[in-house]
Amino acid sequence: MNRFEANVEAFPAESLAAWATDARDRVLALVDDLDDEQVMGPQLVTTNPLIWEIGHVTWFQENFVLRRFAGEAPYRPEVDSLYDSIAIPHEVRWDLPLFSREDTLAYLENVRGRIQDLIRNRKLNGEETYLLLFSIYHEDMHAEAFTYTRQTLGYAPPNFMQRSSVPGKPGTPPNDEVEIRGGRFVLGARADAPYAFDNEHVAHPVVVAPFAIDRDAVSQGDFLRFVDAGGYENRECWSEAGWNWRKSENATQPHYWRREDDRHWSRRWFDAWSPLDPAAAMTNVNWFEANAYCAWARRRLPTEAEWEMAASAEPGNAADGMPPKRAYPWGNDRHDRAPANLDWRNCGGAAADAYPAGESAVGCRQMLGDSWEWTSTDFQPFAGFEPGPYREYSATLFGATKVLRGGCWATRSRLINNTHRNYYGPDRRDVWAGFRTCRTLT
Repeated sequence: MNRFEANVEAFPAESLAAWATDARDRVLALVDDLDDEQVMGPQLVTTNPLIWEIGHVTWFQENFVLRRFAGEAPYRPEVDSLYDSIAIPHEVRWDLPLFSREDTLAYLENVRGRIQDLIRNRKLNGEETYLLLFSIYHEDMHAEAFTYTRQTLGYAPPNFMQRSSVPGKPGTPPNDEVEIRGGRFVLGARADAPYAFDNEHVAHPVVVAPFAIDRDAVSQGDFLRFVDAGGYENRECWSEAGWNWRKSENATQPHYWRREDDRHWSRRWFDAWSPLDPAAAMTNVNWFEANAYCAWARRRLPTEAEWEMAASAEPGNAADGMPPKRAYPWGNDRHDRAPANLDWRNCGGAAADAYPAGESAVGCRQMLGDSWEWTSTDFQPFAGFEPGPYREYSATLFGATKVLRGGCWATRSRLINNTHRNYYGPDRRDVWAGFRTCRTLT
C-alpha cells in the first residue's frame, strides 16, 4: 500500500456511503436558515461567499472522484471556471456569475446521487478509496469553515447547534503541567496508517529534549489575567512581527471580547454577547497573541514534536527502541470518539476535565477537540514529502503558515487524530484556535 492508498478494509462501502451523506447534510444544515443575501455575505479576506463554497465542495467531489477515476463528464461545462479554488482568485469570487441558489442545490444533489451510485456499484481500490475519503474530509473542513464564517459575520448559530456544557468532575486537580522525559520519538503518520494526508508523511525519528507541558489548554480565565495585566500594551511580551501586527490592527484585547466595566468582560458568540466562561478553553487567538501570552507567563509554545509526543506516546519502548504511539490520546480505536469534544458535541467548548476518558497516557486533557492548538513550528514538509492527489493541499502553504494540532469542537471525529497537521497564517484570529504552554526541563 503506497502512501496515497487507503486501507480498504478499514473503510467499508456502507461507512463511505454514510459519511458522504453525513458530510453533505451538515453543509446544508449550516446554510439552510440563511437568506440569499447572507449566503453571499460581504467580501472579506478570511471568508468565502457561502453560496460559492457550497458549489466548490460539490465541484471538488465531482472533479476528484467522479471525473478523475470514474471518467464522468462535468455537470455543466462552466463549473471549472466557477468553483476551482486554485484557478479562481479569492477576491473575484463575489463577482462570478455563480449558479443561483436553486441551481447550486440541484448541482449538489446531482453529485450526491452519483457518488452514492458509485459507492454502491463499484468495488473501490485503495487509490479510489483514498480520493473519495479526501473529498469527504475536504467537505468536513469546509463545514468547520462555514461555522467560523457564521461567527465572523455575526450570524445566528445554525439551527441544529445548541450551546451546551459538560460540567467538570468534582475533585479534579486544576490545570498544572505534565513532565515528559523526552527522548527518541517517531513524528508523523506511520506507513501502515489506514489514511493520512500528504503532509503527515514521511514518519521519521526525532529527538525531543525533556519538557513540561500544560495538562490543559489555556482558558479564558487564564488569558484574562494577561489582558488585565496590560499584556497587549507591553512591548516586551511581543516579537517584532507580533508587535507590528498588533499595531497595524490596533489590537488591544482578544477578538470578540468587549469590556463591560472595570471588572467584567463579555464575548460575542455568533450574534449574541455573554459573560466570559473562565473555565472554557481560549479560542480565536492568533499565533502572535499566543506567543505574547507565553512570554508574559515565562513559558513558550510547544513544538509540534512535543505536542505529538504528549498526545500519543506511551510508556516503554517498542521493538525499534521508540515509545509506542497511540492514534488518539485515549488509544487506537478509531471508532471510539466519545472521549473528545468533536462533531459540534459541546459547541463553544467544555470544561477542561469534562472528558476524563480522553486523557493521553501522560495525563494531558482534551488534546483532540475543543480548540485547535498553535505550536511554535513553521509548517514545512517532512523529509521525503510528496504531494498527494490534490497537489496544492499542503505544498503552497509551506513556509507561510504555522502548525496547529488537535482539532476543535466543530472538527469531525472521522478526520482528526494525533498526527493530523493543520496550518494557518500567524495572524488568523477567526478560526477556533487556542494553545497550551510549555517549558524546557533542565
